[in-house]
Parts: sequence; structure tokens; C-alpha cells
Amino acid sequence: MDKAGKTVALETLKGVFEESGAVIVTHYSGMTVAEMTKLRGALRKDGGQLKVVKNRLAKIALDGKGGDDAQALFQGPVAIAYSPDPVSAAKAADEFAKDNAKFIIIGGVMGDVVLDAEGVQALAKLPSLDQLRGKLIGLLQAPATKVAGVIQAPASQLARVVSAYASKDAA
Repeated sequence: MDKAGKTVALETLKGVFEESGAVIVTHYSGMTVAEMTKLRGALRKDGGQLKVVKNRLAKIALDGKGGDDAQALFQGPVAIAYSPDPVSAAKAADEFAKDNAKFIIIGGVMGDVVLDAEGVQALAKLPSLDQLRGKLIGLLQAPATKVAGVIQAPASQLARVVSAYASKDAA
């Protein structure tokens, strides 16, 4: 890679580390192209991406985030999985790692926090941003539905009483 290419790659990596909710660091040694394509598709479905990175460029792009612990993650053949939502990249990587022994999760960087492999797995178990939004909307709509039911109940009870008296008088 020439110097101009390294500069572009470095700027891209800096953007990834700043804009992503979480960056999951993995080893991919021995994986086939088909397996990598499958993983990329799973990440893309949730808005994430997978990128094979040069360790030296990744360490420079970190720019001190996470300290020495984050720097230590970048050894060997490294690929990073990332997305704007911190949970979706971790979830997709964790699910893929369960089915593929060659794909190993090393850790992750979430802002200034460095996660180990167990931390990434714990992050993967959390609900995604879209799921949380759905739950929140459900919680916001539930009281309105209950209020409408409570307001409507006396009117329906009154209608049933009037109907009962009407049917009683008709009989």
C-alpha cells in the first residue's frame, strides 16, 4: 500500500472508531471467502460492516482511545465488525462465531471502554436499538389504550342498562 492509500485508510478507520457504537475486534484466520461473504451479509442486514484492517493503522487510528488495552487487541490477522448501533455488530458477530470455529471474537472498543470477549457476548445479549424503540413505543401507546378503555367503559355499561330496561319493557 502506498503512502496515499495508507492516509485514506487511516482517515477511514478514524471515522469508524469515532462514529461506530462499538467496534468488535476478531480473528478470521482460515475462513473461506464464502464464509466471510456470509458474515458480511449478516452484518449488512443490521446496518453493520466487516473490514479487514492493518494492525499498525488501526492502532494509529485509535488515537489513544482505550489505552494500552485497546492497542493489545490488534495482533495477528484482525478484522473489525462495526455498526452505528453498538448491539447489532456484537450480536451478528457472536451468532456467527457460534457456528464457525475459525471466527474468534477477541474483544471490542466502545467509545473509551475496552471490552473483552465476554463483554462482547454480554453486549450481544442486549436488545438492539430497533427492539428498544419498539418496546418504548409499545409502552407509550399502552396507557392511551387503557385510558380509552376506562373512558369507554361507563358509556358501554350505561348502554347495556338502557338496553336491558328496553328489552324488559318490551317483554
